Amino acid sequence: MGNKLYVGNLPYSFRDQDLEQTFGAFGSVQSAKVMMERDTGRSKGFGFVEMGSDAEAQAAIEGTHGQNFGGRDLVVNIARPMEPRPPRSGGGFGGGNGGGFNRRNSY
Repeated sequence: MGNKLYVGNLPYSFRDQDLEQTFGAFGSVQSAKVMMERDTGRSKGFGFVEMGSDAEAQAAIEGTHGQNFGGRDLVVNIARPMEPRPPRSGGGFGGGNGGGFNRRNSY
């Protein structure tokens, strides 16, 4: 099954400590991380919690999924590996056919 959980629809005020405290009621929390915007430092509204065992992770899902925190119903499930993103095309320097300097078409 897995003991790493995705936690979505978090209140934007939630921080790592809030996640750890909430999920600590269901077992040992190995890590708790709220994902933050790099530029603004604001929460992205989701995070990850790693529980001590699969059984604790299942108990945490059953105890928190759909529960209301700060006016938002949490979405909690087993975290899936990140899917590879398709390469970006165009724009920027040297990427795709999105402009920039091209010797063949210079006048």
